[in-house]
Amino acid sequence: MLKLIFTLDYEIHGNGEGNPFDLMVEPTYRLMDILDEYGAKLVIFADIAEIIKFKEYRDQFGKDGYSYEKIIYQLRDAVLRGHDVQLHLHSSYFDSYFQSGKWVQNWAIYNLATLSFEEIDHFIKITKKILEEEIIKPVKPDYECYIFRASNWSMQPTRNIAYALLNNGICIDSSVYKYGKQTGWVDYDYTDAYNETFPYKASIEDICQFDPISKLVEFPIHCEMKYLISFITPIRIFRAIRALRHRHDENDQKSNKNKISACSNGKIYSKFTKLMPSTYPRKFDFNQLTGKQMIKALKKIKNDADKLNYVTLIGHSKTFIKLNEKSLKEFLNFVDKNRKDYNYALYPKRYEIFM
Repeated sequence: MLKLIFTLDYEIHGNGEGNPFDLMVEPTYRLMDILDEYGAKLVIFADIAEIIKFKEYRDQFGKDGYSYEKIIYQLRDAVLRGHDVQLHLHSSYFDSYFQSGKWVQNWAIYNLATLSFEEIDHFIKITKKILEEEIIKPVKPDYECYIFRASNWSMQPTRNIAYALLNNGICIDSSVYKYGKQTGWVDYDYTDAYNETFPYKASIEDICQFDPISKLVEFPIHCEMKYLISFITPIRIFRAIRALRHRHDENDQKSNKNKISACSNGKIYSKFTKLMPSTYPRKFDFNQLTGKQMIKALKKIKNDADKLNYVTLIGHSKTFIKLNEKSLKEFLNFVDKNRKDYNYALYPKRYEIFM
């Protein structure tokens, strides 16, 4: 039986713009309500670095303009409803400030994986402690943060970030999607990832490689190579149009000391490329796939003999629009009718992984 893990990146727009209530709180309630109807569970990867800033805004200006209190209430409500909350963070928020209606970030520290071990360890330690001690444990004392998703899926170079995760008791990462490759704001190449679907013990030196004695387990976001035509859906068109309105500006690019170049994650491409490949990596994204596409993808996944037969799906709160609801329900109805083959799950507990 395949175990389906619904995961959600919980954040505003990458350039620091957006209303957290509209982009995080409201769509996440709609999503949880739908999943609750079918007995499905959700793992919310909350960007704690952002949330820290939302609290600072409330304390500095004396008004909760970034819905900090509603966010905290929602995350606590989620775990009380049987869902889960784990760690996601954009390190550029640690040195950010509010100006002209958006958060101006320090792009020099945007790519967490390229920082020193000491810097990464510091950021993870702070955000994990806040997530555990200040946000979730007041309502769920046995809660533990032990799962991580990197900003922009960047886990390369692996060594420093892997050691920092393990040093802070985090033993599961869920950032890799096989075939993904990007240069610019972040740099990674997951072409040779050990598995496109199922969890594996990942090397501390390279997240793509299998290491039987590693204490870090990678739960890859399921991905497959598809022709460009499969990316043309109403949902993706909406997302592409909205992304154009919230791009990083030229000053952001200069401060990052990089120019965005060709990117094969389906979101950003340079204006002119040489011969483009005929197929592209398509993640199992319940925000962007139609119901029929999700069902077809699930049918193609073959169960293997591994005991960790989990399939990780991804979505983003900011792109869970009304149009997604119909597609998601179509997919959930299919799963509901085929429970002998599929079921819903959260990530396994720490002790279950190494049994």
